[in-house]
This record gives sequence, C-alpha cells and structure tokens, in this order.
Amino acid sequence: MEIRPIHTEADYLAVMREVSGYFDSEPEPGSRAGNRFEVLLTLVEVYEAKHFPIDLPDPVEAIKFRMEQSNLSAKDLVPMIGRLNRVYEILNRKRSLTLAMIWKLHHGLGIPAAILIRPTSPLQSV
Repeated sequence: MEIRPIHTEADYLAVMREVSGYFDSEPEPGSRAGNRFEVLLTLVEVYEAKHFPIDLPDPVEAIKFRMEQSNLSAKDLVPMIGRLNRVYEILNRKRSLTLAMIWKLHHGLGIPAAILIRPTSPLQSV
C-alpha cells in the first residue's frame, strides 16, 4: 500500500480519481481496500482544508437561515434577543449581538457559537 502525501493539484486529481471508484462500491472497513480508502480520504480532507478553506457564514445570515429552516418568525427570536424591535435591529444589522444573545441563540437555535461571535458583515446594498 504505497500512499504519498498530496503536494500538487495533479496529486490531488489522481487521488480523487482513485477515491471516486470506492464510492460506487465502498470497501469493507478494516479490509486492505477499506484501510486504503480511509487513508486516502484523510489525505484529501487535509489537502482540501489547506487549499480550499470554507469560511464561516455571517452571523445574521446564519440566524436568517436557521429561521427559514425552522419556519420561525422574528417574534420567535424575542426570548433569545429581546423585544421585537431589537430582533429587527439585529436582523437589519443596526445593532450587534451581545454575548447574552449569542449564548441564547446558540442554545435556542443550535447555531455554533463560533459563527455567532464573528463580526457581522456590513449592510449590503440591495
């Protein structure tokens, strides 16, 4: 089982070609092919994390996404943010989230705290 680190895009593409074959019929975990598949996936994951990083979403966009997912209205955020006008100020980027709001949104909506503590993007023109 000769496996090398992925250093170049050519290495990456070669590993991706090999890995794609395993997706059609995934090998048995612990088998020789299964171990190779697992190691190759780990190498791909490390390479992609380094070369194609995914940035965390904007906190307000994350809140809006969760609201849409859970069919929530602004009124449903009152227990986590405060009065309805404060909810609208947050959603319209007129006010920043406080630590208490972040904590309540994290627990109430399950949004990762790491997303909520990021600075909010400036208001985008419509």
